[in-house]
Amino acid sequence: MNKQEYKQAVEKLNLWAYHYYVLDDPIMTDEVYDKLYKEVEQYEEAHPEDILKNSPTQRVGDVVSEGFAKEPHLSRMWSLEDIFDADGLKKWLEKVYRLDSHVTFYCEPKYDGASLNLVYENGELQKGITRGDGTVGERITQNVKTIHTVPLSIEHKELIEIRGEVVIFKDEFDKINKERLKKGEPPFANPRNAAAGSLRQLDPSITAARNLVFLPYGVGVNTLPHKLLNDKMSYIYELGFRKPPLRAITKGYDEIEAIYERMKEERESYSMMLDGMVVKVNEIAAQIDMGYTVKVPRWAVAYKFPAVEKITRLKNIILQVGRTGVVTPVAVVEPTEIEGAVVERATLHNFDEIERMDIRIGDQVIILRSGDVIPKIVKVLTQERDGSEVKIERPTHCPVCGSELLQEEVLIKCQNLKCEARVVNSIIYFASKQCLNIDGLGNKIVEQLFNAGLVRSVLDLFSLTQEKLLELEGFKEKKAQNLLRSIENAKGCELWRFINALGIEHIGEVASKRIAEAFGLEYIHQNKEQLLTIEGIGDEMAESYLEFMRVNEETVVKLQEILRPVEPKKREEAQDNPFKGKRIVLTGTMSEPRPVIKEKLEDLGAKVSGSVSKKTDYVIYGEDAGSKYDKAISLGVKTLTEDELKELLQ
Repeated sequence: MNKQEYKQAVEKLNLWAYHYYVLDDPIMTDEVYDKLYKEVEQYEEAHPEDILKNSPTQRVGDVVSEGFAKEPHLSRMWSLEDIFDADGLKKWLEKVYRLDSHVTFYCEPKYDGASLNLVYENGELQKGITRGDGTVGERITQNVKTIHTVPLSIEHKELIEIRGEVVIFKDEFDKINKERLKKGEPPFANPRNAAAGSLRQLDPSITAARNLVFLPYGVGVNTLPHKLLNDKMSYIYELGFRKPPLRAITKGYDEIEAIYERMKEERESYSMMLDGMVVKVNEIAAQIDMGYTVKVPRWAVAYKFPAVEKITRLKNIILQVGRTGVVTPVAVVEPTEIEGAVVERATLHNFDEIERMDIRIGDQVIILRSGDVIPKIVKVLTQERDGSEVKIERPTHCPVCGSELLQEEVLIKCQNLKCEARVVNSIIYFASKQCLNIDGLGNKIVEQLFNAGLVRSVLDLFSLTQEKLLELEGFKEKKAQNLLRSIENAKGCELWRFINALGIEHIGEVASKRIAEAFGLEYIHQNKEQLLTIEGIGDEMAESYLEFMRVNEETVVKLQEILRPVEPKKREEAQDNPFKGKRIVLTGTMSEPRPVIKEKLEDLGAKVSGSVSKKTDYVIYGEDAGSKYDKAISLGVKTLTEDELKELLQ
């Protein structure tokens, strides 16, 4: 094979792959494809200087990454407002028509996968970036190159961002799970989780083996001249991207509903999982005029498919013990397939809910699953009972450590801080940013330490040595030293962080600060009456705090001796300012970390809360403000941007 023949062979292989992966229309046998692919490989081994960037051999990842770098998007990737029924569609259309009454609509599937942004320049794929927070994602270009439905080069030569969803087809998902079960590995819960996990593998060869599919749904930065979205997307598909199974241009409510109903009926026959239909204004000029709210475009909406209900039988109730010791009942049901996922467990919330619904083991029940929401039992078919059903009793002792459980209204709690079920999650919380901020002590490391028997309580963190850590897989001298240094740096922390890190039920950051300010290092030996004098602490919080200290006083004292937390300085009376005495809520991403802004406001005498109510004076918001912003608007609470906050502070 000479250089010219090599170029022609690459063109042939790419054409055959395009027909196979994108058009679902194979025009060559696997045997012939594999033979020519092998010849191309041999030529490239002999002539590495001639390797073309779009050669199919460049899709196979062979370099394992140590991690993914952060990468800003050239333009923001927006989320969509959700609607769930015809009334929701009508209300959204009313808002659109108030802005422009002469628009049409572009309808396409809403894929259930992981969002991805592709950046092309000079016709070459430059970057593949996960959605992240919509502004900054992770650069996973090597993994993206293994996806056959992502062209390595396109005819469009100008800078362009092409957005889409990465999915795993349903038959491929079943195949992967069968292989995982054969190897003794746990199966993926659903295709979406499998796609997202596969996309972020540090080893690109694992991504390559998963047969991911990229399905474009829009563009970011671009210089395309098209005036209509459907024309713009047609051009994108012509560049070599896979088309959706159904898309349509509609004129209003009736036509949108008709396409929605058709897509809902046909979705079982589609290769990929869908969780709804996206409706967008088709006229691009109108999109620009309509603009965006803080969170979503005004010109697009996700019309979700209804939740799916199935009948199954309740086999058993198991008890899970969380970080704060709350014991949660989980329903074990007969395996039931719902939208491609086999459901074997369902949420029961608490024992009050079990008694209210009179759920019994052996009952036939209706479970509901909607999108990513954990399935829950919504109805008991009492008329189907035959007398063999068994009532469910409230537990009195922890299923893990055997300690007596505390019955606190609807909650049932294990208060033993050394309970094995609590240890891992309590250490993860203990080390988190809002607590002791121990860098390098994330979920996987804590689990590794626990499984190796090195850590059985929070106290054990301070007995770790370099020698012990070097015995663990993945630990080298530098990593071990960094972790030990981070643990050492936690000493001398602020007292409120120490109290917060204990993970006391109902006692969060705000309460921890107020307790630290009120009692200093005498925080352990307080009675209920003294606790109730603190603003914001009620009966339930006080009881929980006192019960925790009663059960765990010895451990808390030992931790305090090791960490030597520092009492807070008495806050000086703030001078008059716009925020003194005001109740404030912060939401969204800001130029400074929210804890820094929070501390500034508290120094000014403000009371910074985590939830919005009618008593809130201001909601200060940044990018990607969420439900707190929405609630503020609905309650008529005054909102301020970060810039407006800075103006008032000046």
